[in-house]
Amino acid sequence: MTGYLGSYATLGLLLLASLLFFVTAFSANRVLRPARPAEPAGKRTTYECGLDPVGADWAQVQIRYYVYAYLYVLFAVEAVFLFPWAVVFDRPGFGLVTVVEMAVFVAVLALGILYAWRKNILRWT
Repeated sequence: MTGYLGSYATLGLLLLASLLFFVTAFSANRVLRPARPAEPAGKRTTYECGLDPVGADWAQVQIRYYVYAYLYVLFAVEAVFLFPWAVVFDRPGFGLVTVVEMAVFVAVLALGILYAWRKNILRWT
């Protein structure tokens, strides 16, 4: 399709085809599914590594696991930024400016880890 409205006609046909596929899939699901699905005993119980669940379904998780995961992700993602810096640092004309920028970046990282250390966030109790 060419012309001014050709792109919109192609987009419209694509949207119409996707809508038709969506309606067909859900209609086939409604027609082919069982009218009354079977509910065998134990179908909705929690399955954990082949062991029968013991106790209540609520367990309290300590926040320090999340703090360690958050700190790891934070510093791992920021460490990834060191690699592009090393590539740019090698180019001519980027010497002192990139060193100062990376010094500021590493200083912010160091302040973050120092803060976490001072607040005893990194101490496992």
